[in-house]
Amino acid sequence: MTPIGSTPVAIASPTVATPENTPATIAAPPAPTDEEWKLASTYSLKNSKRYRYNWGQQVRSMMGTAAEGPQQGHVRFLIEIAPDGKLTRVETQWSTSEIAEILARKAIESLPPLPPTPTGQPLVFEQTIAFVPYESGWPPIYKYDCLPDPPKFRNPFVWDGISARPDPRVASKNGPPASQPKAHEDCPNDTQPDSIEAEAADIKRQFDFWGSRPVSGSHSLAPGKN
Repeated sequence: MTPIGSTPVAIASPTVATPENTPATIAAPPAPTDEEWKLASTYSLKNSKRYRYNWGQQVRSMMGTAAEGPQQGHVRFLIEIAPDGKLTRVETQWSTSEIAEILARKAIESLPPLPPTPTGQPLVFEQTIAFVPYESGWPPIYKYDCLPDPPKFRNPFVWDGISARPDPRVASKNGPPASQPKAHEDCPNDTQPDSIEAEAADIKRQFDFWGSRPVSGSHSLAPGKN
């Protein structure tokens, strides 16, 4: 019994980690292998697509484990790499986490020597680094890179406000025929097949986007029943 006039003392029980309050985490991805960098250094299609992807993976692999909390976020950089592989420009375009930006910049400063750019020219691109405790992307697909680029859309109703305003009905009838784009001449002959992970992620992405969704309140029918 508690003596009269005394104040009961509450004994705090130790906090037990439960799935509800345990922060989600995800480990950093592995850095690109020497073989992957070798392929990237000769792949010039789509603005050196392999090189750009490998660069982002290399940076993220050096940032450590991402945990749920105020430190998680994304940061986007404008990057310029000299023909010899040396980094010449890093500009932050935007960031949703100061800690993610600091970690990304530390990783960029500690990057190992990179191979020369595939084109022998400066490589300029923008790259978003995701420091979040969940999967936020997938390996790119390369098998369509050799296909010709689709023709650019030209709006016949656009007018600069100065020149004679054309009649879009006449322009659509008398305009020059659309030229068929040609395939890239620098398509590599030793193109490697896409990884199973990339193919699976691409299929899942397309299924999630194009797959049918059940209407609210409706139930799918069992197979063979109408």
